[in-house]
Amino acid sequence: MIVKAIEIRDKGTFIPALAIKMVPYPAGKNETWDNEAERYLLRRAGYNFQDPCVVLCKMECSGVDRNATYDQYAWDGRTYPVAHNYIIEHFDELESGAIVDVEFILGETTEPKKSERVS
Repeated sequence: MIVKAIEIRDKGTFIPALAIKMVPYPAGKNETWDNEAERYLLRRAGYNFQDPCVVLCKMECSGVDRNATYDQYAWDGRTYPVAHNYIIEHFDELESGAIVDVEFILGETTEPKKSERVS
């Protein structure tokens, strides 16, 4: 699996999250090996490698209700569905630590937010 830390931002919102591409690591890279144990477990869980999905998981795991999903439409509100869809569409381009700014994605602002870690 390929895991990236993501900073999700929206109006007055800061959400640390993990985006996990559900493929045996390092699928999609130039290495010739991949992890047979991951391949087996992902297959047993029903994941399809031809159309890999991205699980979005809140880093704040203070409960078990709705902390993670691969379905971008399962989230409530607007922040998570918009961010999750963007992450799915741009996963390979995003670096770990990237900012996903919902207001910018929706065209509500002209510039993406900067990370709070540098301000």
